Amino acid sequence: MKKIAGGLMRHLAELALIGGAAAVSAGAGMLSLPAGLIVGGALVMAGAVLSLWGEGGGEA
Repeated sequence: MKKIAGGLMRHLAELALIGGAAAVSAGAGMLSLPAGLIVGGALVMAGAVLSLWGEGGGEA
């Protein structure tokens, strides 16, 4: 159980980002399906960029 809790704490920011992106996309999708798909795609692309930027954080 401690390993699971430790893993969740390490990835808390990523999990919050994914949850927030899903909520925003679902909300836009309630207004209009194409808007939800566009917003969801934009958030996936933004998440990919943030993930790529974060990979080399320890290197100088």
